[in-house]
Amino acid sequence: MSGFSFGTQLIYVLAASCFVLGLHLMNSPATARRGNQFSTAGMVIAVATTFALIIHAGVITATGWIVMLVGALIGGGAGLYAARTVRMTAMPQLVSMFNAVGGGAAALVAIHDYIHVAAAVTGVGESTTITTLLDVIIGSVTFSGSIIAAGKLQGLITSAPVTFPGARVVNALLAALALGAGGYVISTPSLAALWIVIAASLAFGIAMVMPIGGADMPVVISLLNALTGTAVAMAGFVIGNWALIIAGALVGASGGILTKLMADAMNRSIGNIIVGGFGTGDTGAPVVPGAGAGVRSISADDAAIQLAYASKVIIVPGYGLAAAQAQHEVADLADVLESHGVDVSYAIHPVAGRMPGHMNVLLAEANVPYPLLKEMDDINPEFPRADVALVIGANDVTNPAARRPGNAISGMPILNVDQAKSIIVIKRSMGHGYAGIDNELYTNPKTSMYFSDAKTALTELTAAVKTLVG
Repeated sequence: MSGFSFGTQLIYVLAASCFVLGLHLMNSPATARRGNQFSTAGMVIAVATTFALIIHAGVITATGWIVMLVGALIGGGAGLYAARTVRMTAMPQLVSMFNAVGGGAAALVAIHDYIHVAAAVTGVGESTTITTLLDVIIGSVTFSGSIIAAGKLQGLITSAPVTFPGARVVNALLAALALGAGGYVISTPSLAALWIVIAASLAFGIAMVMPIGGADMPVVISLLNALTGTAVAMAGFVIGNWALIIAGALVGASGGILTKLMADAMNRSIGNIIVGGFGTGDTGAPVVPGAGAGVRSISADDAAIQLAYASKVIIVPGYGLAAAQAQHEVADLADVLESHGVDVSYAIHPVAGRMPGHMNVLLAEANVPYPLLKEMDDINPEFPRADVALVIGANDVTNPAARRPGNAISGMPILNVDQAKSIIVIKRSMGHGYAGIDNELYTNPKTSMYFSDAKTALTELTAAVKTLVG
């Protein structure tokens, strides 16, 4: 390795250090913005160093530079536009598409490297071939699987599990074909066998995600994110880039940890999720407001009386809040209550919304003080002391049925909303959540249903409370 190449690798390590520091700073909302800035700086350093290497090598023609710069501008512009315009409710889909791009790009790096090496020599180093093969397999699975996951969340593909007789056998055969052809590639360089590996891996990604229901899709996206990081790390080994190795390992490790935490929050094993078959998405048929035995509705004025004269109110935000983009309205209501001396806090379930941190980010947009956001284990003991629990669109994570065996969410840790003295649920209808089962909370004698869009309901509640407290 020349002095210049060694120097650039040290700069890559500096860039990777920025990624590590940025990830560490993202542990706290107070420093998360700075963490993003450090990570951005690391990426700028890595890209600038790559350009310096290309210029020093002098291997890119004028046409190559044009193609590369145009591609960078198109990709960067598309990414910037998507990040600025995407709604928070669609963030999981965006993350999934980014996973697809990352995994696909990593696979292309390995494919390009293998084609050029195989064309130049017939004997390829075993270690390089193994990392190349892993990069192709993992990257291809991530690419196709992430596209299917994004399609399910966006509603372009049914969120219900898609299965057929012998589906698991087909998955096993596809995996065996990819690994078998990969083994042949290791022993005998063959482009034809490599194409078989690619095709089998792409098909396996589709076949793996299609049987998984909408309820588990956020966990699958987190798993695919970890696979993307692993593919990027393998690409780093293929081309000998330290920054890619470290950055990919960071994404792979953090994504794996997040996947485990999400699975635990749903009381499901990762293997059970991958097998699929749980959850049909939020497509349950809506019921006429007030319908159903034991369900009673409430007006804005009656709900306002309960809230205004309570000592302690716990707000439980869910996907309904995110879908209505009602974070500012709930913050306004909380401000009015607090100004009247009411103790207000927010109960955040680990998988509230569609991904971990979803509610935290939404409420941060509305400048809700972070100390008011309390995780499930911290807030659950406080529900018995709460005069009112205000549930906004949260369904499965508040369903007492999880405490009983024999249903789709049995054993899932939930927020103990039913232990509050009074419960108000804001919901558009009696439709099911992702698990596709009725929420027993809605027929609780202490529960009143406020049937409305979250933004409209919260605006009406705030106005009614202001009228009461002057």
